[in-house]
Parts: sequence; C-alpha cells; structure tokens
Amino acid sequence: MASKVREKIVAAAMDRFHALGYNAAGVQEIVDAAGVPKGSFYNYFKAKERLALEVFETYMQGARFDALKDQSVSPTVRLREHFESMAANYAHFGYEKGCLVGNLMPEVSASTPVLRDAMRDCLCDWTKRLAAVIREGQADGSFIPTNDAEQMARFLLDTWQGAIVRMKYTGTREPIDDFFAVAFPALFVRR
Repeated sequence: MASKVREKIVAAAMDRFHALGYNAAGVQEIVDAAGVPKGSFYNYFKAKERLALEVFETYMQGARFDALKDQSVSPTVRLREHFESMAANYAHFGYEKGCLVGNLMPEVSASTPVLRDAMRDCLCDWTKRLAAVIREGQADGSFIPTNDAEQMARFLLDTWQGAIVRMKYTGTREPIDDFFAVAFPALFVRR
C-alpha cells in the first residue's frame, strides 16, 4: 500500500503537470502543493522524471482500455464509449486543461528517456487496442472493411489529440463534437 505522503506528491504532481506542463512544474512547487517537505520527495522518487512516469501511468488508468475488450458490447458502441469516457473527464476541468498525455508529449525528449519510452509504448499499445476493435467492426460489417485497421487507429488517436489541443484553447467541447462528427464516420459502412 502506498504511503499517504507518496499519494499526496503524486496527486499534486498530476495537478501541476496537467496545469503547467512537465518543465514548468518544479519539485519545490509540487511538494508545496502536496504540503510536504521537499526531502519527502526524494524518499519516494529518485528524480522528477520518475514521478512523471508514475503520474502518467496513474492518469492512463482512467483511459478505460478494459472497456475496449468487452465483446458483449458492439465495436461501434465500444469505440465511441471509450472516447466519450475521456471527454467526460475533460468536462470536469471545464475543457481547459486538455489531456495530460497531450500536454506532456511535446516536452518529452532525449533528456527524459524513461518518460518518452513509456509514452511511446502506451501509444503503440493504445493503437493496437483500437485496431483490434476496428477489426472486429470490419468483421461484423459495421466498419469499412478495406481500411487498414492500424492506420485508422493511428488516425483516430492523432485526430483525438488534435481535437483535445484545440479544446484546451477554446475551453469548449466543440472540437470533441467535431471529432465524433467527422473522424468516426470515416470508419463506418454507409447504409
């Protein structure tokens, strides 16, 4: 079981990274927000990058990847619900914070290899999960069978992240609605 101090540090870091980004959120600001002494940080984390990795992993648990596997739900509904569940999280922030992953991605580099590799692996895994649902939809006739499932999965993720960046700057759900209105129909068989 994680200690309360560690949990406070992770929660404060998630808030600070989400609001400010990785580079702008210093260790001192994070521990101040957590209400713990700076030395406590180093009892739990060797470096800020290790903390960011834990924050990233915690954040991604809310992505509801498990719902993508639920074959009792049709692929079309499953795919939409996956993205709608993330959109619901953004509503809690008034659509102004964006996606933590999308906020961190431009900041990862060779100087943060652990975080960069974790994010790359996550995107690859996310793409594979989406592609599996797309293949199911192609098999049941609801998605266009000639589309490359991996390419469509990458397209959905890239388009989603672009919509979320725009959402962050507009402070509205409109870019998410555009995503559903334009990107999703690219998958479906017209009847």
